[in-house]
Order: sequence, then C-alpha cells, then structure tokens
Amino acid sequence: MEKGYRVMVDDNFEYMDEDARWELGEYATFEEAVAASKKMVEDFFADTKPGQTAKQLYDSYVMFGDDPWIIEFGGAEQTPKRFSAWDYAKEYSERISKKTKPKKEKKS
Repeated sequence: MEKGYRVMVDDNFEYMDEDARWELGEYATFEEAVAASKKMVEDFFADTKPGQTAKQLYDSYVMFGDDPWIIEFGGAEQTPKRFSAWDYAKEYSERISKKTKPKKEKKS
C-alpha cells in the first residue's frame, strides 16, 4: 500500500517499552483504521465477568490491554480526528458494565 493509515499497538502492561510495540495492519482509510482499533479494544473485554463495574473494567484495560494508535503514511491525508484507545475503552467499559450487572433475585 502506497499511502494510508497504519495501526501500531503498544502494550499497556509494558508501558513505554518500544520493543513490545507491533503493527496491527495498514488501512486505506482512517475509518478502517479506527474500526480495527476499536475491535482490538472490544476484544479485550470479550471475557468480562458479570458484576464488574465500569471502573474495574477500565482499570483492567489500562493495566493489561493493548493500546492501538494510528499514524498516517505515504502522504495520506492528515485528519484532524484522533483515536484514543483509552477514551474508547472508558466509553466501552461503561456501556458493557450496564449489560453485565448481575440479575437481582426476586424476594418471595
């Protein structure tokens, strides 16, 4: 690919260790790169246990999750939009914590 958007991934567990960095892939559009990055964040939460709060989920992500970020290459249009995996993880953890609340038993 001559130009596009590259998704690089840092490991939150190995913060600031560039040797732990890897490339997820190259995408023709910024939107495709964002979609791939969001999927990576969502995949981290795939095994969420019921009853975890949004804070617990988010804290787990920032400690142990993969942190995708996007860079332009080959003269791809620079977009004023940015993608923050941490911001998306916070939003997503709030959304899924509502879905994973344990069901309250009815009192007889």
